[in-house]
Amino acid sequence: MLCGKNFSLLINIDSSNYRMHLTTTSKPNPLNAPNFCMLLRKHLIGMRIKSISNYDLERIITIELEGFNELNDFITKKLIIELMGKHGNIILTNENNMIIDSIRHLDTFSNSNRNILPAHEYTLPISDKLSFLDINSFEEFYNAISTEFPNYINAITNTFIGISKNHLQYLLEKLNIPNDVSKNDLEKIYTSLKNTVNSKNLACKFYEFSSKPDYVIDITNTYSPLSVNFFLDDFYSKKEVDEEFKNYRNNILKLILAELKKYTKRLNNINKKLEECDTMDTYKLYGELITANLYKIDNSKNLDKIELDNYYNNERITIPLDKTISPAYNAKKYFKKYNKLKNALQIVTNQKKETSKEIDYIESIIYELDTASSINDIHLIYEEISENVIFKDTLNDKKKKDSKINKKKQKEEDFSPLTFVIDGYTVYVGKNNKQNDYLTLKFAHNNDMWFHTKIVHGSHVILKTNGDEIEQVLINKCASLAAFYSKASTSSNVEVDYTYVRYVKKPTNAKPGMVIYTNYETVTVKPNDFNTNNQSAPSC
Repeated sequence: MLCGKNFSLLINIDSSNYRMHLTTTSKPNPLNAPNFCMLLRKHLIGMRIKSISNYDLERIITIELEGFNELNDFITKKLIIELMGKHGNIILTNENNMIIDSIRHLDTFSNSNRNILPAHEYTLPISDKLSFLDINSFEEFYNAISTEFPNYINAITNTFIGISKNHLQYLLEKLNIPNDVSKNDLEKIYTSLKNTVNSKNLACKFYEFSSKPDYVIDITNTYSPLSVNFFLDDFYSKKEVDEEFKNYRNNILKLILAELKKYTKRLNNINKKLEECDTMDTYKLYGELITANLYKIDNSKNLDKIELDNYYNNERITIPLDKTISPAYNAKKYFKKYNKLKNALQIVTNQKKETSKEIDYIESIIYELDTASSINDIHLIYEEISENVIFKDTLNDKKKKDSKINKKKQKEEDFSPLTFVIDGYTVYVGKNNKQNDYLTLKFAHNNDMWFHTKIVHGSHVILKTNGDEIEQVLINKCASLAAFYSKASTSSNVEVDYTYVRYVKKPTNAKPGMVIYTNYETVTVKPNDFNTNNQSAPSC
């Protein structure tokens, strides 16, 4: 219990986010607890923390615990956390400093300088650096580094444990010391380091310094309990969410772009076939002219071409011939080509229409990913494409059939569109195709107004009219909102169609988000998200 609240202790040994602090951010528990977690439950449940300490200025923390074992004997154990980047570890030892187990097992046979294995004695990492805590005067400090490196900043970090270059760069800014550090400047740095190290019981906070987008810890005159702890909690929680969001989004985008490439290639092949179909009338003409002039053609000669009068325009035309067959068979061959291309034209035209629809749908998914702002948004997009046959082979994911109750519950949870209040009327903006469908086809009433950008991919926007007659000024504002939540958001003027919801229909077997509409009007507006001017725009 701390400050009247219970907090969880977070220990992270990830190579890029390693840290240890109290946290208010809850994490979902895995379905199956890791083995090391089960081990800690077995050994530490029922024990209490006796002390928490760290070794020197190194990032090694020891949590000493005490309690009774199953034989009611009083025992102590230690949980040692080594926050050392890619070499980080969490180690449990008994009262004799013997290792019970650890998250990572290391041994000297795998190029480690020590054994971190069960039943081995725990030893600290080997370091050839000095402890700054053992330095009692500036002269000792100066003598320790003066002969090592010509650059004092590098000399300090390579000589002492726990002092980083970032912190020294911050001190140079704070103390107005140039990069070319003199001996007098070095004494100022030593004094500042000593004050910071000795300020364990004083207030401290994180400071951002200008030379790098980074933070360092320093003493402050204002005491704020746990300010450093919760700065770390907020900073890394946001960083991890951002990284998870970015990785999740990029993985989905990679799958979708692969499908887009496949369908684009298919469309290119279809267009090539259509180009071939453009010549079918020429083959028909060749066949007709040869047939009409068979009585003039000398069958005894093996001709590879023939010149005939084109009775459609009274011009001479040269027709290629296959000299291995008769002119009559050449005519038959040309008619066969014509009929084949004629039949192919109808098939390929339908294929082009369907493929263009698929590409249009895939591009709408890419737009959704571009505008997604949370992991839940990405998850909803993933759920959408998982249900679509286009991505079946790519995802290779077998979806479990949920009960009707679970599906209804999921729809209620997933329906969280962007909500705005404009001139006293509530306006909803869909965030993905499935949400657009639900918003337009199920949530909205027939007398509500529907907005969507003309031709361009964008969100469905619903204005709840409450049965009122809507003025053009409000219509233009809603259209501006629809323009903002579309691929044309950076354009200066955008055409937006609007109509009543009763005129919006979904064709049979249409893709999510795809609708047709009639009785509409079009306005040209500038994109506006209405997050200002006292308009309500809850974040999602």
